[in-house]
Amino acid sequence: MCTGKCSRCIGITLFPLAACAIVSNILLYFPNGQVLQLSEITDLVWFFHGILGAGILVILPAFMMLGAGGAGCCANRCGVSGYLCMLLSVVLAVLGFAGGAYCAVISSLGLIGGPLCDTGDGEYLYPFRNDTLEDNYLFNQTTWSICKEPENIILWNIILFSILLAIGVIEAILCFIQVISGLTGFICGTCMRKRK
Repeated sequence: MCTGKCSRCIGITLFPLAACAIVSNILLYFPNGQVLQLSEITDLVWFFHGILGAGILVILPAFMMLGAGGAGCCANRCGVSGYLCMLLSVVLAVLGFAGGAYCAVISSLGLIGGPLCDTGDGEYLYPFRNDTLEDNYLFNQTTWSICKEPENIILWNIILFSILLAIGVIEAILCFIQVISGLTGFICGTCMRKRK
């Protein structure tokens, strides 16, 4: 089993996912392309779940995974350096898993709670925060008209938080696969000799 090739594939996949997460999180600060006051931006956006969680915390292990697969396979690296390579890969993959999971949890909360919006009286509030699951705005588009400003804020939040949720889940799964792959390489050994 070649754990390095698996690492390289996962690392290559994580880079565009992390970039999309960072861009999606930044777009949440500008609903419908508008620049708002800081107090008018949905509070869960300030948790930086796309920038920090699914972005930076996933880019770090992605670099390590590319390095682990850089020589074709970590199995070609015998001795202490091969073991350290796999161990560091596992530690960073756990960090990436935590970042992806963090992004997925915050995005789920953002979807459930709904956006901060002006309901017509000039005051920004969360009109959907106390809804039950049956009455949730996600399943009842007729309630979307309650938000007057910013325009299309509900659709904006649903799309971007959904993208971040999907990215977070995919990244967490990929990093978990890398944890298993790295542990396999660490426990079973990184030095495999070719049979003649």
